[in-house]
Amino acid sequence: MTTSTQVSWGGYEFSVVDTPETAAWNDVPGVYIFAKLDATGRWWQPLYIGETTSFSNRLTTRHERWQEAKINGVTHIHARVVANQYDRIAIERQLIESFAPAMNDR
Repeated sequence: MTTSTQVSWGGYEFSVVDTPETAAWNDVPGVYIFAKLDATGRWWQPLYIGETTSFSNRLTTRHERWQEAKINGVTHIHARVVANQYDRIAIERQLIESFAPAMNDR
C-alpha cells in the first residue's frame, strides 16, 4: 500500500488509498474504512469499517462487502496498521459507534 495522503478518524491517522482495486496491499494487520467523499467533495463518508489480520488477504476484490460498497459509491479505502488484535478490535468498535457507517448496520 503506497500512499501519501492521511486523514483522521476519531483521532486515529489513516492512509488514503485511492486505487483500492489495484493497490498492492501489505501483509500486515490493521483497521480499514471503505469511504467516499460527500456531494461537496470536502468530507469523507464511511460506508464500512472493519479490521483484519492481513490487508493483502482481506482488501482485494474478494472482500465479501466490496461489490456492495462499490454500488454505494465507495471510491477509497482508508487503512491504518495496528499490530495488536485487542487494539484493532477496540478501534474498529469505537469508530463504528462514532460514525455509524451504513454498511455496518446491515
